Amino acid sequence: MTTSRSLPRPLPRPLVLPLVAGVAERVLLAAASRIRVGRLAVTLPSGVRRTFGDPGSDLAGEIVVHDGAALVRLLVDGETGAGEGYMAGEWSSPDLAALLRLAALNRQALALVGGWWRAPTQAMRIVAHRLRKNTVRQARRNIAMHYDLSNDFYRLFLDESLTYSSAVFESPMQSLEDAQRNKYRRVADLAGVEPGMQVLEIGSGWGSFAIYLASERGAIVTTITISEEQARLARERVAAAGLSDRVRVELRDYRAIEGEFDAIVSVEMLEAVGHEYFPAFFETCDRVLRRGGRIGLQSITYPDAQYEQQRRGANWIQKYIFPGGLLPSLAVIERATRRTGLLLTGATDIGPHYAPTLRAWREKLMANRDAVRALGFDERFLRMWEYYLALCEGGFAAGIFQDLQIGFEKRAGLRSPV
Repeated sequence: MTTSRSLPRPLPRPLVLPLVAGVAERVLLAAASRIRVGRLAVTLPSGVRRTFGDPGSDLAGEIVVHDGAALVRLLVDGETGAGEGYMAGEWSSPDLAALLRLAALNRQALALVGGWWRAPTQAMRIVAHRLRKNTVRQARRNIAMHYDLSNDFYRLFLDESLTYSSAVFESPMQSLEDAQRNKYRRVADLAGVEPGMQVLEIGSGWGSFAIYLASERGAIVTTITISEEQARLARERVAAAGLSDRVRVELRDYRAIEGEFDAIVSVEMLEAVGHEYFPAFFETCDRVLRRGGRIGLQSITYPDAQYEQQRRGANWIQKYIFPGGLLPSLAVIERATRRTGLLLTGATDIGPHYAPTLRAWREKLMANRDAVRALGFDERFLRMWEYYLALCEGGFAAGIFQDLQIGFEKRAGLRSPV
């Protein structure tokens, strides 16, 4: 098991001279005064409490700064500094997801991105991120850092199906496990999965979708992953379900797929591919999908207007959670298919369902914090995951991200001559 001792180290604690902390406090309070959406309460290390924004707004966030080092991190490293300060216990919030949603809606006003003074730390992050480019060898290392932490760890916050992607809720009262089955059904429908079909799944997770496709849809499934821990448990679960004759779990990179398939499915794996390899992903799908075959794809996406800024930079999630990761935009996805016979047939945003999915995961994780510690993970690791889940929840609640379910069909004569 990989413990928290092998995770990326946070930046060292800033050298907080009273003058530096005082400057950081004044600059950041000035930024808070520019908030126009919602209201923000700030409690400083001195105990002084300040409020900003619209006092009558129902959209509220609160930050309690315990250590002036947090203010320096925010000033010097913006959003990444905020995450590192939370990991270090330098600040807290009574409702972390609400605070991060407010921050997302006021991102420019709070000056959490940009600024020449952040260039040195941003440059270091970008270099480190570029060194994690998803070559065949490095992709395995990147995936192992996240998915090979411990299968027992993921059991502590996922639902019984061990599904690590957005559900689709038919009602607020529906269980997470049932809502995950809704998601599986929709993606399978996009791919047109029918009994007896040979189906390829790119990104196995822990085997739940492959089991659904074989048991509920009557498909013959080849599912691939580059996570050794996921592959091991997926095989165990397939065998326990009595489906070893219908589901084959392979430890294989998508670029090495061989054969021909009637349909392809992939749920929230595209985010781990990387900008340079998006065309290779879809060219592989085109190569192994029979003519007339369909693809059901689910991917978190970023607005196309900000895609290049995201691609050129490197953020807290890329540093600590998903090394080598990058969110595509829908336009980037469609451009990546230009050398293929794949036609995009439709896209539906299920992003509004992700915030309640993430909230359920985070609440379960924090309820099981003692069990997380018992696995050998420390407080910093636990705060890192709490922040990650709350950050994503806040981003989806603010509408910053989408989670698209996209259909493709392979048709003849569509390839670009360029």
